[in-house]
Amino acid sequence: MTDVTAAYSSRAAEYAQRIGTMDAVHPVDREIVESWARSVSGRIVDAGCGPGHWTRHLFDLGVEVRGIDRVPEFIEHARSTYPAVPFAVGSIEAIDEPDRSLGGILSWFSTIHYSPADIAAPLAEFRRTLRVDGTLLLGHFDSDGAIEPFDHAVVRAYRWPVEEVAAVLERAGFTIADVHRRADPGQRPVAAVLCRNGGASAEG
Repeated sequence: MTDVTAAYSSRAAEYAQRIGTMDAVHPVDREIVESWARSVSGRIVDAGCGPGHWTRHLFDLGVEVRGIDRVPEFIEHARSTYPAVPFAVGSIEAIDEPDRSLGGILSWFSTIHYSPADIAAPLAEFRRTLRVDGTLLLGHFDSDGAIEPFDHAVVRAYRWPVEEVAAVLERAGFTIADVHRRADPGQRPVAAVLCRNGGASAEG
């Protein structure tokens, strides 16, 4: 993911200005994330927090949350903009949390740059750090057909049909709890999958 990190680093200020506020968030997405966060028992990690606006929003809701992102410029922005909220530079493939320690993980479009060959790495890390019955809320770009790359505004990303996302999550050991899909005129279709950590290892 070195190229992805470099691409976001070079455009972090622009990204934060255009997208990094709750004003830019679709009201349906806000409702989905807020409803999920209120249901979580225990700490939450905003995995791939970007400029930190979602982390701050959850913090303001009274959630015990911290944000991590591998782009140092995003973390610098988040810390300076939201000094009361904990942030750290970190990869979603190596989360600095003990096994089975988190009540929830928000992965809001933070896996969109992973190819089908690489997606297992962050999912395994989400599963390692979640408590048994802890929940993951994963937002992604939706597709009606096959998994396909596309030219994201920053760097190449992937569209995944919900069915494929659910299948890869189940192979990683998660149980699907709910699915939301949204297709607005002139916008790329998006989806959110809520799933629960099954507890035992994916191998059995």
